[in-house]
Amino acid sequence: MLPAASAPISGSRRKLPSARLFVTGLVLRVNYLPLFFDLRGQKVLVVGAGAVALRKVQLLERAQAAITVVASQAAPELVERAAGGALELRLREFASDDLEGARLVIAATSRRAVNRWVASLAEARGIPVNVVDDLGASRVIVPAIIDRDPVIVAVSSAGTSPVLARRLRERLEALIPRRIGLWAVWLAGMRAAARRRIPSADARRRYFEMLVDGPAERRFVDGDERGARRIAQRLMGSVSAGPPGQVTLVGAGPGDPELLTLKALRALQDADVILHDRLVPAAVLDYARREAERVCVGKAAGGAGTSQEAINDLLIAHARRGRRVVRLKGGDPFIFGRGGEELEALASAGIAFSVVPGISAANGCAAYAGIPLTHRDHAHRVTFVTGHGEETGTEAAGAGPAGAEPDWASLA
Repeated sequence: MLPAASAPISGSRRKLPSARLFVTGLVLRVNYLPLFFDLRGQKVLVVGAGAVALRKVQLLERAQAAITVVASQAAPELVERAAGGALELRLREFASDDLEGARLVIAATSRRAVNRWVASLAEARGIPVNVVDDLGASRVIVPAIIDRDPVIVAVSSAGTSPVLARRLRERLEALIPRRIGLWAVWLAGMRAAARRRIPSADARRRYFEMLVDGPAERRFVDGDERGARRIAQRLMGSVSAGPPGQVTLVGAGPGDPELLTLKALRALQDADVILHDRLVPAAVLDYARREAERVCVGKAAGGAGTSQEAINDLLIAHARRGRRVVRLKGGDPFIFGRGGEELEALASAGIAFSVVPGISAANGCAAYAGIPLTHRDHAHRVTFVTGHGEETGTEAAGAGPAGAEPDWASLA
């Protein structure tokens, strides 16, 4: 029996919202955990059989779900699919027994009260439910999808703006090659050979990174599978010995994660371990891959912290273990960042290194304030001056800077 259109929703619906919404001014926080459901052979119940339900059914068919549709009337396309055995169609009103055995429920009728009643019953049974165009009644939402089977990219605005999610999907569609799914299958076929030839898990990861980042991917995407295979076999021989570790000094900029360079972003995503300053924001560290070890080696003026000698030792120790180390420093590594001292230590230890410059805080703050550091009519040079002299043993113990003062009179 269906509830009346104006019937109140069960009290259990208070627990239904799939996200907690906190609105302060224009700030909206929506918490979702993105997951990919394996629905092959699993019962999915769709309540409703109109145009919206048809779109959901088409997605579920690609996931190879066992689809059951319940509605008093059905679109002709759904009737045809039922006749062909693609789904089970129950031409009647929804009943609570229809939920039996369902792993996912989609409520897609044209009546909001009915959809919420279905959601309430599904929630009581612990079944994830999506209510079309009703974020508050949904436990899960359906994202915009880019399908390059088996590569799937899902884009969501957490239900706040489906149009925005759709536009983002369209942009990504243009960037992701059509053959990228076949490339993923081909890479899977290389895993057994890589496991035999490259015993180290870290070395195998580096091998596949070189395949994905290098010319092999372009060859395959362009249709030259033989060329891709030749490159893969050549790389396998060079990686099996295990390359030595290396250190990359990366400038994190003045704090805005959008001011990271593309090269800095790549270094963070490839790093095995990241030694970062105290003032590097979490938003920048979030760009690193999840498995990377993060070590805070920040120093504070006059306070406790990691000494420069200890930082140098850590860089060398991690690199000698064959790890890719990122030394992540605020601003630019070579502008009062002591990057030169770290490179001297690495060179003395025979460790390979590279440098990714960053935007200095001085430059970044001036730009945000709209102040040009040089101007053809007014400013012909820039001088950077440190407020701290050279460290001594007393400074390392917390007594403060003890180096020579800058020549303030000359600077003035």
